[in-house]
Amino acid sequence: MTSASTSQNAFLHPFAKPTKENFIKLVRGQGALVWDDKGNELVDGMASLWYCAVGHGRKEIGDAVAKQISTLEAYSTFDPFTNEPVEVLAEKLVALCPMPDARVFFCGSGSEAVDSAMKLARLAHVQSGHPERTVIISRMRGYHGTNYGGTSAQGLPLNKIGYGPLVPDVEQVASDDLEAMSVLMSQRGNTIAAVLAEPLQGAGGVYPPTPGYLEGLRKLCDQHGAFLIFDEVITGFARLGTWFGANFYNVNPDLLCFAKAVTSGYQPLGGVFVGKAVRKSLEADADFILRTGYTYSGHASACAAAITNLEIIERENLVDRATHIGKRIGDALNALVRDGVIESARGDGAVWAAGLHSTQNNIKIRDRMLELGAITRAINADTNTFCPPLV
Repeated sequence: MTSASTSQNAFLHPFAKPTKENFIKLVRGQGALVWDDKGNELVDGMASLWYCAVGHGRKEIGDAVAKQISTLEAYSTFDPFTNEPVEVLAEKLVALCPMPDARVFFCGSGSEAVDSAMKLARLAHVQSGHPERTVIISRMRGYHGTNYGGTSAQGLPLNKIGYGPLVPDVEQVASDDLEAMSVLMSQRGNTIAAVLAEPLQGAGGVYPPTPGYLEGLRKLCDQHGAFLIFDEVITGFARLGTWFGANFYNVNPDLLCFAKAVTSGYQPLGGVFVGKAVRKSLEADADFILRTGYTYSGHASACAAAITNLEIIERENLVDRATHIGKRIGDALNALVRDGVIESARGDGAVWAAGLHSTQNNIKIRDRMLELGAITRAINADTNTFCPPLV
């Protein structure tokens, strides 16, 4: 059984009880395995937190980061500076991007990516002469990080409690109710800036879109002059057996948020693909200055990690590997459904969820699986999720 070690009180853990004292201390990882400080081996069924696509212990990523740190660890990319790794990575990313003629805005996380996309959507409308377009519409069950913009756009009510007034002009509709979206968009009319959606809802419980839903969102956005933002922080970079969820579901957004598997977690990095429609507005005035960005936008060492990580995904054909892994997980979960062990199985590619019976407890299942040597994530009160490394 995996034992727990006493946490240092100085560390306030995220998404945990502040009074909790005991946590499992992980000390090493290799491939799809991690080990705790007691020597217990665990199968990483969650790629840490949906991000470690290439698996743990990739020395070549560490070497690439160390080499970059030894020459130029980082430097601001605010005007007038740039660096070689960020330029190389940007070119590599736009070549993979499903959106033609995109550019890349870099930040440090998925939460920052979502907030940046929300700002860019509103800003692009201002630049095109429509400052009245401020409304962002998102979906129930959606998870969009924990910065104020993403918290406001979340469709997970418990994560919004206690933080006071949130960002205004952000509204939610039922997750897969295209009619409800259509009605709200008709009501809000020319005040809508964008619709924000995960192609596959991840942290809300792993819910793939219903057939035709994303196509319907694209059509509604076009009809109402709104931008479509995809939050691909989980689905980006091979997770669904394609480079992006936009490829998998064959629907292209105007802005696409990414993070997590762009570096497989070896360094923090996020970003937003900025498509043609948004670019046109931002670039129309040659004297306009984009007054947003982050200290670590285009961080050279993080970009070095991403470049090597993407090379591994390509070299080892992990995009196709995701389909193989996902089929094995899906087949196993569906067998449990047929046997009555669980209520349902949900997923696409290599991200899946077990929907539990009302008599089952997902925390107890998580803890029992830890005892047996495997990591799953307990979400809501009725779901355990699986999103392993693609190795």
